[in-house]
Amino acid sequence: MHREKLDSIDIQILKDLQRDGRMTNVELARRAGISAPPCLRRVRALEESGFIRGYHAEVDAGMLNVKEMFFALVGLDSQSQTVLSEFEQAVSGWSEIRECHMIRGGGDFMLKIVARDKEQRDDITMRLTSAPHVATVTTFETIRTSKDQPGVPIDMGGPED
Repeated sequence: MHREKLDSIDIQILKDLQRDGRMTNVELARRAGISAPPCLRRVRALEESGFIRGYHAEVDAGMLNVKEMFFALVGLDSQSQTVLSEFEQAVSGWSEIRECHMIRGGGDFMLKIVARDKEQRDDITMRLTSAPHVATVTTFETIRTSKDQPGVPIDMGGPED
């Protein structure tokens, strides 16, 4: 089932599930102002139509001894579709690379990378520098994260407009 329009109940369901993906259907229905059976049908429809892509646990990196987070601005030696795709495919297999964004501006890709310590950070940087078609790598060390809010702002407009 493909949904193109979201009503205020759908939006409330998305907000609540984005805030707490483990919320019970009964609580979700209560917050949305509907009974549980139609709430569950709406959640399933939102999942099937792709508005909800999955549910994830937020894991504390520090508890797993992951102490370093940094960003890498990567420039490639060519911007051909083949080279861009090969780079994306290569980094998709690196578990330390948590995000890979093709960008416009001062480079080709911006990567968000995590590491246990400075030694692993340096090792990852060296591997990245020597990867095929990589011409430049500029790293940016994270000093402090003041905001880390997953998801998207649901009130920005979209299919319900």
